[in-house]
Amino acid sequence: MDSFEAFERLSLEIETSRGRTLLMADSHIGFELSRGLRVKTHFEERLAQFIVEKDPDLLVLLGDVKEPIGMSFTMKRLLMGFFSELREIPTIITKGNHDGRIEEVAEKFPNVEVREHILADDILLLHGHTNLPEVEFSEAYLGHIHPAYTFKSGGVARKTKIFLRVGRFLILPSVNPFIEGFDVREGIKMVPFLKDTKSGKAFLPEGIYVGEVPFR
Repeated sequence: MDSFEAFERLSLEIETSRGRTLLMADSHIGFELSRGLRVKTHFEERLAQFIVEKDPDLLVLLGDVKEPIGMSFTMKRLLMGFFSELREIPTIITKGNHDGRIEEVAEKFPNVEVREHILADDILLLHGHTNLPEVEFSEAYLGHIHPAYTFKSGGVARKTKIFLRVGRFLILPSVNPFIEGFDVREGIKMVPFLKDTKSGKAFLPEGIYVGEVPFR
């Protein structure tokens, strides 16, 4: 699958008062540094090209923009290159648990803001690793758990990324095609405000409804 097609499937565009708002979760730029890969994937360059082609009125990165929790020279260089491509696009990062010190890079770009969460009209946008902010909202979009579902057929198991709907919350998969994802039946426990929920509705990136998934 072409990487642009993968990014299209794994991101989400919604309409807000800011215009066409592009949502992406868990890009984990620099994942090669943490996972011992010797081959550079150029993932962040391709992702930036995709965003520029989409040309949204607002880009919201739903946390874990980067993979290493710290900020090495190499990590800073990767992020500088990524955000340099996005200079014309208003961008908000809802800070995730991997985004330590990301402000050191973001502050160099006037178009990039780092927030704990934002309200776009009555839509709450956040990463999902902390408790809910005390704000009123009708719907929320988040990331953090890299939702996936394991299909089993004929003794063969295949894990597929999904969008997960739990009440008024929609959890986006990781936009990084190199990251497989967590089975939602376990991963839901990592979201403090959803850890006691019993089930959710799974959708393939194409929008096909898979069904109700019970959590363990």
